[in-house]
Amino acid sequence: MANPADKGRYDTKLSLSDLIVAYASLQNQVLDQINSLASSMSTADPGEFLLAQFGMSQVNQIGQTISNMIYQVNSVIMNTIRNQKVQ
Repeated sequence: MANPADKGRYDTKLSLSDLIVAYASLQNQVLDQINSLASSMSTADPGEFLLAQFGMSQVNQIGQTISNMIYQVNSVIMNTIRNQKVQ
């Protein structure tokens, strides 16, 4: 049986455009971080480089996830169309 505290937890809808806007924002934040590091190479510490590398890795993974989602949605649409043509 569902926990009453969970009520409404999954009511929020997520759109592809919201994901892409959030992704672009994250990309810009990482780009700003890289630009900041590049402009102060002599004073940057190794931790800042590690954080930038981690941020770039996250942006890459999120981009791949969005790409996979688009591919899967496209596959579902194409399969639906193909199944309708058969009938």
